[in-house]
Amino acid sequence: MTTTPASLDHDPAFALHRGGKIEIRSTIAVRDADDLSLAYTPGVARVCTAIAETPALADDYTWVSNVVAVVSDGTAVLGLGDIGPSAAMPVMEGKALLFKEFAGVDAVPICLACTGVDELVETVARLAPSFGGINLEDISAPRCFEVEDRLRELLDIPVFHDDQHGTAIVTLAALKNAARLTGRPLGELRAVVAGAGASGVAVTRILLEAGIGDIAVSDSKGLIYDGRDGLNPVKQALARDTNKAGHTGSTEEALAGADVFVGLSGSTVTEQAIASMAAGSIVFALSNPTPEVLPEVAARHAAVVATGRSDFPNQINNVLAFPGVFRGALDVRATAITENMKVAAADALAAVVGDDLTAEYVIPSPFDARVAPAVTAAVAAQARVDGVARA
Repeated sequence: MTTTPASLDHDPAFALHRGGKIEIRSTIAVRDADDLSLAYTPGVARVCTAIAETPALADDYTWVSNVVAVVSDGTAVLGLGDIGPSAAMPVMEGKALLFKEFAGVDAVPICLACTGVDELVETVARLAPSFGGINLEDISAPRCFEVEDRLRELLDIPVFHDDQHGTAIVTLAALKNAARLTGRPLGELRAVVAGAGASGVAVTRILLEAGIGDIAVSDSKGLIYDGRDGLNPVKQALARDTNKAGHTGSTEEALAGADVFVGLSGSTVTEQAIASMAAGSIVFALSNPTPEVLPEVAARHAAVVATGRSDFPNQINNVLAFPGVFRGALDVRATAITENMKVAAADALAAVVGDDLTAEYVIPSPFDARVAPAVTAAVAAQARVDGVARA
């Protein structure tokens, strides 16, 4: 039996997606010949000429200052994996929708039919003059690291791989509050991160930047440590900068006596391993749709539990970060998003919780109206401090 669009519309998800989730709307009215002559020829020529003479005027007289490209090659989509650019489009449309809904940022989904690093970098770089920022999305590791690094070097607008940095910002915010709740500074915590893909690496890096006491990272072959054979350059760098305790076994072995577990691997962790963690432990089982350990199981032993799901407390959701991060960067016409700007975003996000902090409320809801403005203000202020703001 052939599946047709009409036969799918009984499913509310398909019904909602019919025709796509976003559209382009004009910001001015064209009511008569005078309006037309200003919006298009001949009036538009005066604007074009001015921009040709002074390129920075494009920020004021085109949409560039408020629009982000959401770019993917469809190789690492949500929990679906390598499904290709066409199948990735509903996710990229959704991302664009969230940019607009939560921070008033216009965004254009762009799914590319290429996966080579050189092709991706060249294509995005050629598209860049039409946008004020580039949000990379669902590009598989380790290619995503090189793609982002090279685009950051090439472009003078913010480039941000949300799978990495959005996850990292929200995780740091939640961990800061969990540590505050349990009465310990980050510098006294030992963490174990399961997963050395895009999000695992970024979470590790931001926790190091924030001053975590020690952190060990595992991949499918066990703990990453200095001297382990077969490490790619990204993992070699992790081996140099992490695992001061020198753990060489499995994730579960490293959890014995650890204070923090962050799961970003899609694997499973036994209740026994969680029980072996230190008193007052913090468990962030973030894999979707199935957490590494079920929250109700982890809660038998941990002081704070978070997941990536909306049907449990403490959802680590990237929408808490990326709209405000880009809003703040665009507002000051930043040339980049620095590490300090990411940490500032996490601090602002954590502060929204304030005195309402509980074990089931270490991170605010995406629907808390205070979130995007707080992150926006913090990112914009830090951009000025870091010298990357142009306005």
